[in-house]
Amino acid sequence: MRAVVQRVSYASVKVDGIVTGEVKKGLLVLLAVCDDDTKKDLEYMADKVAGLRIFEDNDEKMNLSVMDIGGEVLVISQFTLYGDCRKGKRPSFVSAGEPNYANMMYEEFINSIKERGITVEKGIFGADMKVELLNDGPVTILLDSKKLF
Repeated sequence: MRAVVQRVSYASVKVDGIVTGEVKKGLLVLLAVCDDDTKKDLEYMADKVAGLRIFEDNDEKMNLSVMDIGGEVLVISQFTLYGDCRKGKRPSFVSAGEPNYANMMYEEFINSIKERGITVEKGIFGADMKVELLNDGPVTILLDSKKLF
């Protein structure tokens, strides 16, 4: 499982011009699933996202999590995070998860974040989405459940 996590002041997603998810201060999570991801990968990522200390405390140090600040999370499915561009210039997506499995894991990830008491909004799996965000910092973190980076 892979994620791009961005600290945001605002983020929203639209499908066919209709807002399907919108958050104020919190995180935008672009999430990708591969076929060999397990419940262990899912829990690792949910725990990491919920506890990621990238919000400033009173001393202006990045020391607080989205839970600590009462922030929100917008989760967007993005299989292209598994795009492999090592050979040629056209990405290969063979490592991306099969859609039914990936959708199930995406929904379970969202539920796992919600179970931690965090407000979660989402996009529509597999849809053509338009994502708008105001990156705060900017702060952008890459996560991989296999710890490849």
